[in-house]
Amino acid sequence: MDMNKLVEKALNRVQKPGRYAGGEWNAVRKDWHNTGVKMAFAFPDVYEVGMSHLGLQILYSVVNGRDDALVERVFAPWVDMEEQMRKTGLPLFSLESRKPLRDFDIVGFTLQYELSFTNILNMLDLAGIPLRSAGRERGDYPLVVAGGPCAFNPEPLADFIDAFVLGEGEDVIHELLDACLEARRRGEGRRELLLRLAGIDGIYVPSFYQVEYNERGLVQSVTPVVAGVPARVKKRVVADLDKVHYPTRMIVPAIEPVHDRAMLEVQRGCTRGCRFCQAGVIYRPVREKEPETLLRQAEELLASTGWGEISLTSLSTSDYSRVGPLIGALAEKHGGAGVNVSLPSLRVDAFSVDLAKEVQKVRRSSLTFAPEAGTQRLRNVINKGVTEDDLMEAVTAAFAGGWHAIKLYFMIGLPTETGEDLEGIARLAHRVLERGRGLVKAKGRLKVTVSVSSFVPKSHTPFQWEPQNTLDELRRKQEFLRARLRGRGLVFNWHDPESSFLEAVLSRGDRRLAASIEAAWRRGCRFDGWSELFDLDKWRAAFAETGIDPGQYAYRRYEYEDVLPWDHIGAGVSKKYLVREHRRAVAGEKTPDCRGGKCPGCGLCPALEIRPRLAGGESVAPLQDLLQ
Repeated sequence: MDMNKLVEKALNRVQKPGRYAGGEWNAVRKDWHNTGVKMAFAFPDVYEVGMSHLGLQILYSVVNGRDDALVERVFAPWVDMEEQMRKTGLPLFSLESRKPLRDFDIVGFTLQYELSFTNILNMLDLAGIPLRSAGRERGDYPLVVAGGPCAFNPEPLADFIDAFVLGEGEDVIHELLDACLEARRRGEGRRELLLRLAGIDGIYVPSFYQVEYNERGLVQSVTPVVAGVPARVKKRVVADLDKVHYPTRMIVPAIEPVHDRAMLEVQRGCTRGCRFCQAGVIYRPVREKEPETLLRQAEELLASTGWGEISLTSLSTSDYSRVGPLIGALAEKHGGAGVNVSLPSLRVDAFSVDLAKEVQKVRRSSLTFAPEAGTQRLRNVINKGVTEDDLMEAVTAAFAGGWHAIKLYFMIGLPTETGEDLEGIARLAHRVLERGRGLVKAKGRLKVTVSVSSFVPKSHTPFQWEPQNTLDELRRKQEFLRARLRGRGLVFNWHDPESSFLEAVLSRGDRRLAASIEAAWRRGCRFDGWSELFDLDKWRAAFAETGIDPGQYAYRRYEYEDVLPWDHIGAGVSKKYLVREHRRAVAGEKTPDCRGGKCPGCGLCPALEIRPRLAGGESVAPLQDLLQ
């Protein structure tokens, strides 16, 4: 039976065939036989999640913009589709041409979250590609590469991935493709190709490094074993977002994705310096797009996709220095056509509520604010530049402005947290509810939702040395809050601490975890980020089988002089800076936002010759002039 018949037969037996059908508006199908290098972009989660990922749309457009390359998409098949594939022998295939992944030159995984790691192994297995890079040395197998946030601690996956791409991919993807084409032209083998890749800034080839461990069970050293390979691999950064390629013909999903709207990236990076936040480090420095660039891209995006909503995306959109005028210009130009503008991230201040009023003129949905901690002392520890007065001013403006539902986001298990800090979460929630009762006319519709997640220490942050709370501690803290967040108008949501524990193990792991990841996959672990499929007992059995104590990763407190598993990976900021920030955290000292004019000394901007725009510090031509 041919490939298409196998696919169609499987699609008739799964719940959501649109996940695997392809053929979407703006999807690109190129001439397979006359294209030099063929890449599959592999997202290790379901279609609806992957199609909401901006990075996929960017790299898809960048690669397919070349005459000598193509990229097609593949997503993790849900359990019903996997069952059909294994039953019929159907290999994992791309959406565009339905070619088996085994036929591509490159399979590139994006590592957005640690709980997708078993899906990567499952996808390789379904494709008929050996799980470990060592098993791909003999045979004409695709090059397996990976990038994304989790690549900043690549070690748990080091045995499975041939090469990691660190940082932003728009430029380095061209160098990777060129290296593959040149290696083929010269008739070079796999090792010669990997040597070429290791010579590209921002590419880490783990097989060229040796890891030694000390008597305490910690990493003692990670050293190159091949001449010319850098001892420390630094991330790639795009210097100018106005000049770099941005897709304005995005693929419109066939079935509803998690975020069904056009995405307009207004800036990258964040200068607020929250000490728990990995994204705030790895996406530094802040780079803003010019408003004329954004208006042009918005017009092209809407014309080519038909979406009725455009989302202004970034880590902190309301920090974009010209966000107010930009929203006004977008509303003036596209509002008459019924196009809405959305802001996925808001600061905890009244200014953000004013912005929300602009983009939610018709329908007032809920607003989300993230105080993160219940007391000012702990907010100072984590460097969250928000006060209780800021929050109350924001919720007052929101309730007065017509909103009746407020969501508050907090973390528990933060370093130095006490019972008073937990009590502060409940007190803040009740205070917000009381403010709403005084301002919302329809009292029955008033709702304050408190969502609580568990702190997970991440690499390259000031809290990378800190342990996670134990599972018992996290459960006790959740119960403490549950008892205090009851009553009409209050909703309490919490994140499963067991999945947070596994996330901490994998985020702080080293190469010894590879055996455990593979053992967990063989025991049936899939979609560990999905509560209905996550099974910590299977992971515990896998850790026991492979002789790993997971608590040694999640609960270990590192010393400054310890070699961390990811120390050979450069995120741009110095370890000296992170140590200084950690010490300031323990002392309860805040570090100001660098866009306020004072540089905190992370050292990244001068090295890249990038100057962040100072908030309110530069005059800007009226955006109305750009609408002519």
